[in-house]
Amino acid sequence: MTIAPSRVVGAPVNRIEGRLKVTGEARYAYETQVDGVAYAAIVGSTIAKGTIRDVHADEALAVPGVLAVLWEGNAPRVADDAEFDLAVLQTRRVAYRGQIVAAVVADSFEVARDAARLVRVEYDAEQHEVVLREDDPKLYAPDKVNPAYDTDTQQGDPDAALEDSQVVHAATYATPAYHNNPMEPHAALAVWDGGDLTLHDSNQGPAMAHTLIAKVLGLEPERLRIISEHVGGGFGSKGLPRPTAVLAALAALAVGRPVKVAATRHEMFALTGYRTPTIQRLQLGADGDGRLQAIVHDVVEQSSTVKEFAEQTAVATRMMYASPTRRTTHRLARLDVPTPSWMRAPGECPGMYALESAMDELAIACGIDPIELRIRNEPETDPETGMPFSSRNLVACLREGARLFGWETRDHAPGPRLQGRSYVGTGVAGSTYPARRRPSSALVREEDDGSYVVRIAASDIGTGSRTVLTQIAADALDVPLERVRVDIGDSALPFASLAGGSMGTASWGTAIVGACRKLRAQGGREAFFDSGDEIEAQEPMARHAFGAQFSEVHVDADTGEVTVSRMLGVFAVGRVMNAKTARSQFLGGMTMGLSMALHEESVMDAEFGDYLNSDLAGYHVAAHADVHDIEAVWIDEVDDALNPMGAKGIGEISIVGTAASIANAVHNATGVRIRDLPITPDRLLI
Repeated sequence: MTIAPSRVVGAPVNRIEGRLKVTGEARYAYETQVDGVAYAAIVGSTIAKGTIRDVHADEALAVPGVLAVLWEGNAPRVADDAEFDLAVLQTRRVAYRGQIVAAVVADSFEVARDAARLVRVEYDAEQHEVVLREDDPKLYAPDKVNPAYDTDTQQGDPDAALEDSQVVHAATYATPAYHNNPMEPHAALAVWDGGDLTLHDSNQGPAMAHTLIAKVLGLEPERLRIISEHVGGGFGSKGLPRPTAVLAALAALAVGRPVKVAATRHEMFALTGYRTPTIQRLQLGADGDGRLQAIVHDVVEQSSTVKEFAEQTAVATRMMYASPTRRTTHRLARLDVPTPSWMRAPGECPGMYALESAMDELAIACGIDPIELRIRNEPETDPETGMPFSSRNLVACLREGARLFGWETRDHAPGPRLQGRSYVGTGVAGSTYPARRRPSSALVREEDDGSYVVRIAASDIGTGSRTVLTQIAADALDVPLERVRVDIGDSALPFASLAGGSMGTASWGTAIVGACRKLRAQGGREAFFDSGDEIEAQEPMARHAFGAQFSEVHVDADTGEVTVSRMLGVFAVGRVMNAKTARSQFLGGMTMGLSMALHEESVMDAEFGDYLNSDLAGYHVAAHADVHDIEAVWIDEVDDALNPMGAKGIGEISIVGTAASIANAVHNATGVRIRDLPITPDRLLI
């Protein structure tokens, strides 16, 4: 594969839409202006399991400005085979607390919200089960784990190898439920024109959303258009259509007017997905030199009763380190809870927290530097498949990070060691994430003034996609950046894969380079390219990005409060497309990993079946004061087996391993090993 020559790719180009965003001119889904708009407010279930007996709407309907109260008894119908969460107001069954059981449509948002409080729903409640337990007798092995990995894998006899190992580490690690909290809530505006629907929706892929929503609503594809021009974050929660989009469409159909719907922060905790809690049992066996002889990673996690979602938590363990024997398993409990879904680096993020914590504990047991232990267990080929790596620079990241961080001065013996009134320690962890791409298509056209327009139904969820794709197109066309405009965020444009799985740039860029090269080679004014055939012909290889994360913590001796004083991430991600947006993505992921380590936790109330802290007052995320000296760098990595740009995705790798590096640093500082996140002061004050 020939890598495109670079003129502007890699340069720290400012975001093309930056001025629109800082001046407020960028329009998000809910901000789109249309005449005659009405507003829908959600009525959520107050039970976790049961049946709706009746809905009393008279008081709400009497409020001036209320247009309708919708529920299962009067809502427009959707397709019979629509999945439960998108079959909004189609059933009396209640599968989780917060499920949409009714909606009020009114002339104003304020009236709709006020009237929604007057809707009275009667239930026949049933006993619910909402807490994940390692000993749940209903645990089972799903057919696959997300997106299509084998549920269990085994190489050799790891149990026998553990018995024969000179050093064995076995421990259980746990992560709580985490909720995506993008700045822009999930929102939609539905506008019907006869039998045609235009849906302005905040999502991570208008093309995929178009396919799924058209099916749910029973619409011919040409009768639906989804516009998602600007998206204020998603982290995976906007990867699939959510009930808000379907509710907007049904409400607009019912009242004959455009309707806006926006989930409140509280409602997002029930309606827009979350990361499953996990219980992970790690067993590592090594010889006297620290070389792994056995790896066993057993995972317990949850899904809902209405849809199976099995996070691929142990998948990274299959390829991260060399070992002659290995076993990974996933077991699932179906509970009366909302369905888990994607959250930044699904699987790899919680799985690598456990694995990299266990590797740190093994290094201590072996009396070996944690970096040296990882280097000694570096595989030559993918341990699971035997395929060659397209490139693998984990060792380079570890060594460069050690140099930059000053690792050689580290005291490896676990604390406690005091500096003033704080215990101080450092930790390291590895990072990895698959380098994927999916079929996409693009159209490029030369305009009369000599400029070029590239059209592709990609999505910019705040990552800088518009800018990076413009850079890629300019290089492929061999023209200055200012002569290229990239149109995205509309299902009417050529098909593009999802903005997720760290595969957006690789997928869309492949299509754009193909279209631009085709235009230059064939002449003419317009060229279209579909990358499907090229991706199908791709040589089988193990394609992954790698990195190393370093943390220094200060733990207050009196309060147990943890402060992360320094963080460094070093990454090997192929060719970086834009130095400025890449650094921003790395720092954002590392900050989110810090948040995971110290703050974030969705707390389930077993009695009521709901999350107790379903707002940003109780669900704590990292703020500026939590992030002190943080830096991200990358090494030069050439990988021509990926795509025409030589790029690996960067959106997710930097959250992978961060929490483990902090937990390892806390142990180094205090001698206290925290295996259940988050690391809160009460767990350190022993």
